[in-house]
Amino acid sequence: MPESPTLDPSTTPPDPPLVAPGPGPVRRVWPYIRVVVALAAVGVAAWVVSGKTQELTGVGVYLDHLRWWWLVVAAGAEMVSYGALSSLERRLLEAGRVQVPMRSMVGITMAGAAIQYSFPGGGVIYLAYLFRQFRRWGADDLLSGWVVLAFNLVIFAALAVISAVGLALAFGTGSTYDLVEVIMGTVAVAALLAIVVVERRRLVPHVTRMVALSQRLLHRPDRGRPAAEVVNGWTTDLQAVSPSPGVWARSLVMGLSNWIGDLSCLAISFLAVGVGVPWRGLLLAYGAGQLASILPITPGGLGAVEGSITVALVTFGGGAESTVAAVLLYRLISFWLILPVGWLSWGAVAFGGRRDRRSHDPGSLDVAALESEA
Repeated sequence: MPESPTLDPSTTPPDPPLVAPGPGPVRRVWPYIRVVVALAAVGVAAWVVSGKTQELTGVGVYLDHLRWWWLVVAAGAEMVSYGALSSLERRLLEAGRVQVPMRSMVGITMAGAAIQYSFPGGGVIYLAYLFRQFRRWGADDLLSGWVVLAFNLVIFAALAVISAVGLALAFGTGSTYDLVEVIMGTVAVAALLAIVVVERRRLVPHVTRMVALSQRLLHRPDRGRPAAEVVNGWTTDLQAVSPSPGVWARSLVMGLSNWIGDLSCLAISFLAVGVGVPWRGLLLAYGAGQLASILPITPGGLGAVEGSITVALVTFGGGAESTVAAVLLYRLISFWLILPVGWLSWGAVAFGGRRDRRSHDPGSLDVAALESEA
């Protein structure tokens, strides 16, 4: 039987070098798509805002009698509101053993507010921005997502408490501005969300089915692992960030402080225009306005908040002209003033992120990563 020929290794041609596949067409054009989408969003936001600028002209009638010291106090109350919001975010991150300096968190919160107020449906972009910033400070995907979820839960629950108190006070006056169903529904949803957080283990089977469906359709997350194993891993990780009842209580206090600070800005705005505060319907009107701002129709609820609060207060007997002036002054501080301050904070946060990356890796610069962090 003839022997099989042996190959001389010296004459065997080498294997062709492995060449990494280039980026696909979507990846190549994605930076340009992102720029176009961003410019389009800015254009839409500018168009929506420009259509509402006439609402500010009514304030000019009252400038001659404006009490400027109350204006400063109102602005201070609004800053207290954002300080409470920043403290709430820090507290929730600390539950996952992630420390963020207060000054940095205030900058992130102000920048997020500017994003939320500048674009229709900006709340989604705002939450994505918070998620990225939490990741930049060392939180993993699971902790960042949990903090975003818990943060919104606490804020929503605190607003439900404010609205319920306003509704109870309005019942005493015999007028509820037809908001009983809306506010009671808000309270019920907040209570349901709280139960979901406390009894989250009962959701494991449902979440497992959703993860399995996502793995089949989207090939994520961790398609190679069973869905039950993925969810069990998440559950184990979340046990490390289970806040105590005391932490939840302090978080709720911070959430209430956020709304009370903003509500104080509205109340002080009446003093700034030289009229008394309409305490009788203030809480209910404020709750109605903030619930209206949740609707993703205009940036920051522009127009919806002013209209809801004004109509409610006038219904409770407030003077039409003075109420319009006070509400517009309140929105001048809580919306229009926040926009430039927030975008300046966004620039400071973005610059700080670039500087931190350069200090950690002075020899290389990942432009794509920097852009995504900003």
